[in-house]
Amino acid sequence: MIRIKRVYDPPSREDGARFLVERLWPRGLKKTDVPMDDWLKDVAPSGELRRWFGHDPSKWSEFRRRYFAELADRREACKPIREAAKQSDVTLLYSARDEEHNNALALKEYLTRRSKSQPSPKRSTSRGRARVKLPPRGR
Repeated sequence: MIRIKRVYDPPSREDGARFLVERLWPRGLKKTDVPMDDWLKDVAPSGELRRWFGHDPSKWSEFRRRYFAELADRREACKPIREAAKQSDVTLLYSARDEEHNNALALKEYLTRRSKSQPSPKRSTSRGRARVKLPPRGR
């Protein structure tokens, strides 16, 4: 399960692996004050996109579209999150005040969509196996 949480909120047992997903370090915090597994700057929106968005809710849909396009070009940047999510819960840490329009929420949506669209491992079928011809019944 992927959760999101403000970096300013205290950690909890349910957090699992904790990843800061901001390009800039959160204001007012020391790096030693933030319990986390990694700071993944490369999964954060580009500086240009972040400045354009400016946390304006009216730009949310377009922000998500542009951000998803950036993430598609940087698939390897998401790998630590995907790998950790296979083992345990994951919490994406963000610093924005807006809890409904932030990059961690958009990243969670992107990762969830990608995991659902991944093809599941194929099961073996009878196709390709040699068929045995049985004699007709009743003769």
